[in-house]
Amino acid sequence: MVSSAPLNLPVLAREPKETTNQWVYRSLRRAVMIGLVPPGRALTIRDVAAALGVSAMPVREALRRLSTEQALEVRDNRRIMVPQMTASKFRELCELRISIECHAAERALPYVTTQRVDDLTAIDRRIDQVNAAGDREAVTMFNQDFHRHLYEANPNQVVMPLVESIWLQLGPFVRLALSKLQDFYQVDRHSEALAALKRQDPLALRIAIEADIRDGITHVGTNELLKAYVESAGQPS
Repeated sequence: MVSSAPLNLPVLAREPKETTNQWVYRSLRRAVMIGLVPPGRALTIRDVAAALGVSAMPVREALRRLSTEQALEVRDNRRIMVPQMTASKFRELCELRISIECHAAERALPYVTTQRVDDLTAIDRRIDQVNAAGDREAVTMFNQDFHRHLYEANPNQVVMPLVESIWLQLGPFVRLALSKLQDFYQVDRHSEALAALKRQDPLALRIAIEADIRDGITHVGTNELLKAYVESAGQPS
């Protein structure tokens, strides 16, 4: 069933010179990316505007932009919702994520400094802390921060928009699936990635990144969880 509960949107700090339109878009995009907009939850301009304390105009623009990124879709009845997930679409997104992120990690490797390794290590510790506290939302957020901080070491990278497009499409489903799991991140693949970074070992880094992604998504792509996703969205299976 479609939820009518108030939206839980992150109220992000405004960046210097950031316009209201940019801030609303960034806030709503982050909410979708970490799964705060559940499948089946219709988004209205009024609800989003109330949650963020803004007028309708920047919300309308943010929803339009997110629909062009395939993060949201406009239904025939003009309801705006998270798109439907299928098993084949899920598998395609997972394989794309592995391919693109392994490429991004390898290209970033020559630019990774000791300071960046220290920063990544600190993020990994935060993941351990929030995971121990059972905060799945924060786990997802810091995990994305870890990968983003690694890939952005490459000053010539153009891949992050592609990576984040996949995160946007997977976010609502992964959030729902992780909420049904008792254990998460039983093996810390980030430690393996950090060791590979310190050795400047591209093959080991690729193996660690692929294993990290597969550990995080393969076990949530089961038929049972896909069915739960469909049912929660109020869609026919």
